[in-house]
Amino acid sequence: MAHVTVVDHPLVQHKLSRLRDKTRSTAGFRRLIKEVALFLGYEVTRDLPMTTERIETPLAEMDAPTLMGKKMVFASVLRAGEGMIEGLIELVPSARIAHIGLYRDPDTLQPVQYYFKAPEDIADRLVIVVDPMLATGNSVSKAIDLLKEKGANNLRLLCLLAAPEGIEALKLRHPDVPIFTAAIDDRLNEHGYIVPGLGDAGDRMFGTK
Repeated sequence: MAHVTVVDHPLVQHKLSRLRDKTRSTAGFRRLIKEVALFLGYEVTRDLPMTTERIETPLAEMDAPTLMGKKMVFASVLRAGEGMIEGLIELVPSARIAHIGLYRDPDTLQPVQYYFKAPEDIADRLVIVVDPMLATGNSVSKAIDLLKEKGANNLRLLCLLAAPEGIEALKLRHPDVPIFTAAIDDRLNEHGYIVPGLGDAGDRMFGTK
C-alpha cells in the first residue's frame, strides 16, 4: 500500500504489544499510548521542510538548520485522539491543536458530529489528523471532510492501528491523505472493531468501561 507507512521500529512494536494486552491498567495504557505517539510523531514529521538561520555557538558562527514556515496543526478526533496528542505536543510544543468531536452511531457505524474547532489559518499549515484506530474509516473521513471545508489542503493521518477496510475507505474518499500507523491488523468484526486490535481506545484510556 503505497500511501501507507507502517512504523515497524522495534520499540514501537514492543510498546504496541503491551498496549494490546487486556490486563494493562488505565494508567499504563495512558502512558504507553503517549510514548507510542511520540515515536510515531518522528515518522510523520520526517520530511518537514527545512531552512537555515545564522546563529553563534560558543565556538563559532554557523548556518543552523531550522523548520521552515508556520508550525503544524495536530487535529485530534475526540475523544480517543487526546491520548496521542499529549505525546505529540512533547515533540512539537509550538503546534496548534484542532479538536473534532465525533461519535460513532452503534447501529449505522456512521459518525455524528458534535464539536469542531480549528485555527483560522489552517490552510497555511500541515495538518496531522490524530485518531488511534482507523477501523471503518467513516469517522476519520468525516473529520478530514470538515478540515478540508475549513481550508486544510496538506493533511496526513496518524493512527496506532489500521484495518484493511478502513485503509481502503479512506483511500477512496481522500486519496491525497497518506496514512502513518504502527500496524495493519487482520479485519473488522461485525461490530466494526479492529481484530485483533486493542479494544475501545477511548474507554481503555479514560477508564470508562
